[in-house]
Amino acid sequence: MKKKCIIIPAYNEGGNIANVIQEIKKVTDVDLFIIDDGSKDHTKKMAKQAGAYVISHPFNMGYGVALQTGYKFALRNNYDILLQIDGDGQHIPDMIPEFFKKIESGECDVLIGSRFLGKGGYNPRLLKKIGIFLFKVIIRLINNARITDPTSGYQCMTKEVFRIFTDDSFPCDYPDTNIIVRLHRMGFIVKELPVTMRENPEGRSMHKGTLTLMYYFFTMFLSIFISLISSKNYYKKKALDI
Repeated sequence: MKKKCIIIPAYNEGGNIANVIQEIKKVTDVDLFIIDDGSKDHTKKMAKQAGAYVISHPFNMGYGVALQTGYKFALRNNYDILLQIDGDGQHIPDMIPEFFKKIESGECDVLIGSRFLGKGGYNPRLLKKIGIFLFKVIIRLINNARITDPTSGYQCMTKEVFRIFTDDSFPCDYPDTNIIVRLHRMGFIVKELPVTMRENPEGRSMHKGTLTLMYYFFTMFLSIFISLISSKNYYKKKALDI
């Protein structure tokens, strides 16, 4: 039996995190870690009361850094499979056992929860929809693969993958489509699993605001471009070295 864990990056999710933890505990009993990214509310307290282990940043360092903290912790504690899910309650945890099953079977190295393959009818606002479409086209052209939801934060992966994510080259601002491109160039298999998604109960979004969304797209395209001009042999060597 492979050793599995779940990490949840959280920033000011005091109103949601306990419910998220309770929902997860209903479908699985694997080790659960909250990465409290310098929250100014009672996220840490609520997570501990709900029965989760909490790793705290002294101040807010961003979504990607919180994820990488989780990857490093999982690697240091010899976990074989890691699942990441957001702490705002949008991701419905009922598919977690299926994520673990498919990764444990060796079917793929990374399994992404796609909001567009599920029955939830996810419909992002126009600018984000255009960006996701462009990212899908880029992945199809570069990787010759069909990924419908390249920006999903609901993912499961093997140790070989999250070990690579502990490296300094991990894009700690927005690890999304750029990571999918990089993993393909390293020879990893990435697949998707249909999931459903709720609206954020507080109406918040990591990319809320036109300027923030435009910065996200610019950063993502730049990161993808850097991945493309880097040697494919370089990525293969990184995968073997780490």
